Amino acid sequence: MMDTYSVNAGFSVPGVVTGKPIVLGGSLGRNSATGDGVGIAVKEALRVKNIDPKGATVVIQGFGKVGYWAGVACESLGMKVLAVSDVHGGVTGFKSVNDLWKHFQEHGNLNAPGTEKMTNTELLHLSCDVLVPAALSDALNAETAQGVQAKIIVEGANAPTTPEADAIFKDKGILVVPDILANAGGVIVSYFEWVQDKQNFFWNIDEVKENLNNILTRSIKEVESTSLQHKVSWRDAAMMIGVGRVAEAHKLRGLYP
Repeated sequence: MMDTYSVNAGFSVPGVVTGKPIVLGGSLGRNSATGDGVGIAVKEALRVKNIDPKGATVVIQGFGKVGYWAGVACESLGMKVLAVSDVHGGVTGFKSVNDLWKHFQEHGNLNAPGTEKMTNTELLHLSCDVLVPAALSDALNAETAQGVQAKIIVEGANAPTTPEADAIFKDKGILVVPDILANAGGVIVSYFEWVQDKQNFFWNIDEVKENLNNILTRSIKEVESTSLQHKVSWRDAAMMIGVGRVAEAHKLRGLYP
């Protein structure tokens, strides 16, 4: 895509598409960005619930690019990842996410020595501080939501919670960090890639992660504040902010462009 656009433009335009290899103008930190963002969202949600991240327990549904990196991010903050799952089911009893990842890369499954198997539904119902659905949409629905024991849900996947499940979590007092906030890390770092391409000046990994943390933390606090002010869920608060920004821009710019 970049090459085709650049040929027609008559010069190289690397910023026309993101997710590129580093040597072609890609950004450091892009592979882990969505999971890193989920980790930031988990940290901030724990702050709101007055739970110390050190030793806080996390359960992750999904062990792909989002679930794996979210697990790494959570462990780096001192949390304990109790269980993870893939399409075939979940496991618990592993030493670390990285140890399990090594087994997964070598054997193509999560059944590492010493682990205990469970179904995906059983995983969703484990007692924990934070549940991260990072696999399928509608994973948390009217049926599965009833048994959820987590204090916080941070949505790593797109639309993992149905409206019926949202209502159940509201009744239970479970804080839900919505997908458009919690899994925005990938899009944010794609924006960083575009910025770096435009400047032809590239950041080191620490700069990428610091900027990601600053933007997401600020956004989460803004959603938290709007939620408290209007007495709505974080999902409604995030949507209110997003729609409000579009409406304000349209009002200020008028009919054109």
